[in-house]
Amino acid sequence: MKLTDLWLWIGFSAQLLFFSRFLVQWLISEKQGKSVVPTIFWYISLVGGILLLLYSIHIKDPVFIVGQSMGVFIYLRNIVLIEKEKKKAPEIK
Repeated sequence: MKLTDLWLWIGFSAQLLFFSRFLVQWLISEKQGKSVVPTIFWYISLVGGILLLLYSIHIKDPVFIVGQSMGVFIYLRNIVLIEKEKKKAPEIK
């Protein structure tokens, strides 16, 4: 496999992973009968965003790099806020 083929594979896989977060969010919302953004949405966003950022760095696309960099920061911040909230919540026994 050529290195360019590997990067295309990474790019398409990252895009598919990034899209899957919407599918997960939609299915969970349908199941609960209301709009829900589950924690897994942010973890999928983070992993997909990091992979897309790496791909955009490889192809040297400054617009894509800036956009994904900001997204990765936002996804990470949401995860930190969620985990912080979980630690504050009283445990139910």
